[in-house]
Amino acid sequence: MVTETVRIKSTNSLHNCLSNFEFCEKAGLFENTKKTTVEYIEINGNVIKKFTNEFWTSKQRKANSIHEIAYRACFKAQLPRFFINLLTKPEDVVYDPFSGRGTTVLEAALLNRNIISNDVSPLSKILCYPRFFTPDITEVANRLYSIPIDETAKADIDLSMFYHPKTEAEVVSFRKYLKEKQQRGFEDKLDQWIRMVATNRLTGHSPGFFSVYTLPPNQAVSQESQKKINKKRNQKPEYRDVRQLILKKTKSLIKKISHQKSIQLHKIGLKARFLTMDDRFTPRIKSDCVQLTITSPPFLDVVQYNKDNWLRCWFNSIDAKEVAAKITMAKKIEDWCEVMRKVFEELFRITKAGGYIAFEVGEVKGGKLKLEEYVVLLGLNAGFDCEGIMVNQQEFTKTANIWGVSNNKKGTNTNRIVIFCKR
Repeated sequence: MVTETVRIKSTNSLHNCLSNFEFCEKAGLFENTKKTTVEYIEINGNVIKKFTNEFWTSKQRKANSIHEIAYRACFKAQLPRFFINLLTKPEDVVYDPFSGRGTTVLEAALLNRNIISNDVSPLSKILCYPRFFTPDITEVANRLYSIPIDETAKADIDLSMFYHPKTEAEVVSFRKYLKEKQQRGFEDKLDQWIRMVATNRLTGHSPGFFSVYTLPPNQAVSQESQKKINKKRNQKPEYRDVRQLILKKTKSLIKKISHQKSIQLHKIGLKARFLTMDDRFTPRIKSDCVQLTITSPPFLDVVQYNKDNWLRCWFNSIDAKEVAAKITMAKKIEDWCEVMRKVFEELFRITKAGGYIAFEVGEVKGGKLKLEEYVVLLGLNAGFDCEGIMVNQQEFTKTANIWGVSNNKKGTNTNRIVIFCKR
């Protein structure tokens, strides 16, 4: 069984590790022991190993609390942890070119690795960077209650379907305060933390969010859609105390961060690089410096950035349509592959000899399109060796089954990761 102390030193040991891996997790009064299934598949004349098993827990709350912010199309922290422990040593550089909420780089920092984070969306840095500098809860409270609230403030767009008038006034006052601090160059790490938490609490499905009940918490439905939800549920926005909810979420995020881990995150955060660049062209990253890239790219046209993030962008004064135009949202597999071809060429440049890539792809078009097979060829053509395809096939929770996710052929809990090495 693989433990967190194992580190791969060669291709053979990687193959042996995955082939002989046994997943064992206590579940009530019994243990499940699952062995890896190894298949050989041919992709355009190349014989590729495919390793299928449950490689990490499906339990949602097993990761560090600092990860617990909602973001569309993100993977569990256990995924990067598995590869970081296996393929790197402390202080190696771990990179994510499609960083999203920052799961990869935060997990890497928790494991004492240096990091580079990149995402074309400025929301990524807003949601990720502040969590490297976990604050003192008293300092957060003092800052929150020093921010003036204009009780007559109203948003420049209609948000009445989401917020009670008093809550809207608080949200707008916080937005104004943060915008002014940023424009004057006075926004500090406490302000950035408050911005991050507030951005994450704008809408959701529980009283822990600023809004009336809405679905889901990791994206914002349109104003018209929210009106329909309100009518169907016979609900109207109730007052939510923005300051208290930010404090509550702050406590939740830092509850598993020890003093030692806080110092470690801070130290790595000071050295870290947070980029907002086209992942095909990253001249600010030196050649041959990255030991491990772990990432999950946009999948064709599955996620609509400007529709999902319009409210978060409004709160942070970001032009959602402008950002969306820069994100890879190809409808055709040929167009997607052309973009990813250039991404892989850039990854080859920045990866060290002996370095790895773990490239996670989702199930597209109900599993009819095997995106992992296209990715294998992209990596090979860029100069990498393909070490295999790893399929993390997990048992589904009751919650997943409620949402109609009942098998691994059509489930969000199935990860397909193509592993490459640079010789």
